[in-house]
Amino acid sequence: MHPKWTLEQAKSIFNLPLNDIIFEAQTIHRKHFSASKVQISTLLSIKTGSCPENCSYCPQSAHYQTGVKKEPLMSLDDVLKAAKKAKESGASRFCMGAAWRGPRDEDLEQVCAMVSEVKKLGLETCVTLGLLTDGQALKLKEAGLDFYNHNIDTSEDFYDKIITTRTFQDRIDTLGYVRKAGLKVCSGGIIGMGEDNEDRIQMLVTLANLDKPPESVPINKLIRIPGTPLEGQEEVDPFDFVKTIALARILMPKSYIRLSAGREQMSDEMQALCFLAGANSIFYGEKLLTADNPIPENDRLLFKRLGLEQLQ
Repeated sequence: MHPKWTLEQAKSIFNLPLNDIIFEAQTIHRKHFSASKVQISTLLSIKTGSCPENCSYCPQSAHYQTGVKKEPLMSLDDVLKAAKKAKESGASRFCMGAAWRGPRDEDLEQVCAMVSEVKKLGLETCVTLGLLTDGQALKLKEAGLDFYNHNIDTSEDFYDKIITTRTFQDRIDTLGYVRKAGLKVCSGGIIGMGEDNEDRIQMLVTLANLDKPPESVPINKLIRIPGTPLEGQEEVDPFDFVKTIALARILMPKSYIRLSAGREQMSDEMQALCFLAGANSIFYGEKLLTADNPIPENDRLLFKRLGLEQLQ
């Protein structure tokens, strides 16, 4: 068992001066990873819109009018075309997301077929399908799935201000089923939903203190989508965001920390600080489910300017 972090320990790290926390994070980062290599993932929405959950940040919730068109589950052929394109663009992992509360068994069979076929292309596979039962997690493992993404979103205390259709414990239970099935866990949260720094610290402590920390920790910056309850939310302080990345790196030294949604609104300088603070994974491609993402050409240029390389 790894040692558990206390909220007080994590707070004292977060409250270090920016230079100190970045230095600490970069030092830890270099012990476990190559300093200039970044893992690339691509995310595809395989079933879009009309989700019954009421997550306040999400354009795919049926509770809000955001202009997202409802689309059925994609065909296997279309998914494979997208996966091949992702591989050609340099992605090493292909993530598939479906807007469900949780998959029905007949839907899961189709997703399992997608996982098996994408895997044959030589890509790592990840899916995010909502809440799972332990039997469903096992089926995904048998299909060859590598990672299951299920974010905890925020701290347990702030959680019900964002979502009321499922509990924080529901999410923790799903992560438990995923781990028990022998899958790798991808779990993080969203910064900028009205939570304070203590909530951000608490969220990271929760993840770090799981029986085994997630192998992949996506840190998203809220994209304020018109029509959602959070459309008028204040912008997060960029330095608080960078410190959150640094704390994630320090609390979870061996995890990939992904600079996830919201990069489209970040300056190159802010992204560079995040890489310096220990981020070593990004989503690549023009779309993140339904939201815009920096176009690949911009990312290639930024990598070149910063001397970063894609992890093969």
